[in-house]
Amino acid sequence: MFKTIENPALTNVGIGLLNFTVKHNFPFVTDVVRQTLFEQFVGGEDREKSMQVVKMLFKHHIGSIFDYAIEGKEEEKTFDHTFEEIKQNIKFAEGNPAIPFVVFKPTGFGRLDLYTEVQRGKELTGSEKAEWEKVIHRYDEVCKLAFERNVVVMIDAEETWMQSAVDDLVNSMMEKYNREKAIVWNTVQMYRTGRLEYLQQDLQRAREKGYVLGYKFVRGAYMEKERERAAAMNYPDPIQPNKQATDDNYNAAIDFVINHLDKVSGYFGSHNEKSVELVMDKMREKNLENDHSQIFFGQLYGMSDNITYFLGEKKYNASKYLPYGPVKDVVPYLTRRAQENTSVAGQTGRELGLIAKELQRRKNG
Repeated sequence: MFKTIENPALTNVGIGLLNFTVKHNFPFVTDVVRQTLFEQFVGGEDREKSMQVVKMLFKHHIGSIFDYAIEGKEEEKTFDHTFEEIKQNIKFAEGNPAIPFVVFKPTGFGRLDLYTEVQRGKELTGSEKAEWEKVIHRYDEVCKLAFERNVVVMIDAEETWMQSAVDDLVNSMMEKYNREKAIVWNTVQMYRTGRLEYLQQDLQRAREKGYVLGYKFVRGAYMEKERERAAAMNYPDPIQPNKQATDDNYNAAIDFVINHLDKVSGYFGSHNEKSVELVMDKMREKNLENDHSQIFFGQLYGMSDNITYFLGEKKYNASKYLPYGPVKDVVPYLTRRAQENTSVAGQTGRELGLIAKELQRRKNG
């Protein structure tokens, strides 16, 4: 499967065929997807079925982050269902060290176009105002429940043209529920320009208003889409000019957390060995315990097991993002995973090389 994903042309053709067959309910597709992409990247069809994976990972000191991976739907009934699902995940995670976080995507709670209009400052119609109030209500109810159950809830990042609306909403939740502990965490994409300045502004506001911050740091997942839109609409490219600039930005975020542990907790989502090693080095320099309560590491389920299992063995706070959902409904998530693996230079090649090396090791006995 990784050999297939490594080929961009083959991946694009495969994604097109997959979307077509799913849309037209081809009877064999579900079984094919279940035995390939689903088996590799998804924990199960529901949280209960995913518990087998959760228990297996926790034996290796690796936590699981339930991710209800339903994407690309924009009906209110779907938002309501996702809202209820996330609340159940919080109740399910309460008191369970194997599930250290619960996560949701902003577009799981409201339309992308609605976030975009709010970000632009557009005057909303009466129905749009009511719709936005529902979005705010979903955020607040989830964060309130997380606060009451002492479960950390993480909000994913999305495209730049809606992210500021998300940031404002998440910051209001942080101010409300992070008075003593980081319960609500935002996600910051370090392949973007201006993110370090954003972090400094957040920190200043948190100090002034008396609350603490929690962040998940990632490089980012929408580079091609972001650049194409910026070029088409004639505004500055919001993405760092090259990989080195992105890496430097990510490393600066590591310093930001390590130097501000009085106010900031950090989750470093990365498949980059050097970034993970840098966090570990910084922790040693500060004489921090491997399982420090404010520093976490994470990789996607089905990828970079060499990093996750090493961290777990050394008793760092390691975790896997563990998506779940019905096979047909998680196809958009799976196709995004395939596209990201194709677009991230060298990632699939590293996975293949490590798999081949491990197979040879086992063959040699």
